[in-house]
Amino acid sequence: MTSYEFVRGRLRDDAEASRWVSRAIAHAASARRWVVSALTRSALVIALLAFWEIAPRAGLTEAAFLPPVSEVLQAGWELVLNGQLYEHLGASLFRALGGFLIALVLFIPLGLAIGWYRGLGAVLNQIIDVLRNTAPLAILPIFILLLGIGELSKVTMVVYSCAWPLLLNTASAVKQVDPLLVKSARTMGTTQLQLFVKVILPAALPTIFVGVRLASASAILVLIASEMVGAKAGLGYLVIYSQYSFLIPQMYFGILAITGVGLTINFMLERIERRLTRWRPAA
Repeated sequence: MTSYEFVRGRLRDDAEASRWVSRAIAHAASARRWVVSALTRSALVIALLAFWEIAPRAGLTEAAFLPPVSEVLQAGWELVLNGQLYEHLGASLFRALGGFLIALVLFIPLGLAIGWYRGLGAVLNQIIDVLRNTAPLAILPIFILLLGIGELSKVTMVVYSCAWPLLLNTASAVKQVDPLLVKSARTMGTTQLQLFVKVILPAALPTIFVGVRLASASAILVLIASEMVGAKAGLGYLVIYSQYSFLIPQMYFGILAITGVGLTINFMLERIERRLTRWRPAA
């Protein structure tokens, strides 16, 4: 090997090492920014959890009614070990996701049709107003009487509670599409189907997803309430059973589990919304 080749090889190795170090520094800086951002966003939650742990131990609250968060997590771990958590969580997820998906399939297309065809909206508006102002929990006894206390009544309750946010937001989204977009598409000779698929639906998606996220929250709320009234499994049943049995740490963990399910579903819906609306400028 000549001196020239040796020097050139050393320079190439040094350049590669320099690039590797630069990438490592950039990754470390990015990770540091992410950690700082996560801690900043979660500061209030961390402070609340710290107060929850300290208050019962310091005598600020009665530990029998508000146990430290560490005891709550210990009770949750015991539920994991004996398999009860999986049973209750699986039952609630089956009911909530089943009813939610059925509502999506039924009421988003109906909302699109109501928004697109004004005559259909005029026919259905009165019955929609009557039904959406009837609280789902108020008619829970009717669902139980007609459908029993099994899975069908609970899934139907979820479908009913999800229907109105989906229906109203979807219809409103179609009606609020910028008329200039519709007029411009029509002047370019688009067919009705192309206009709907290429213009109306993409423009309406952000508002539709508002209804989807509201419906997911409503599904969890109504399901938990119905499980408290008549069920033998589910997170709502876990909470009410723990209260009656004075298993207070277990009751609090059931509440935290419900919160975790809601946050997880909301996070997944946000990710799906971002993926489907990538054409929107970043906020």
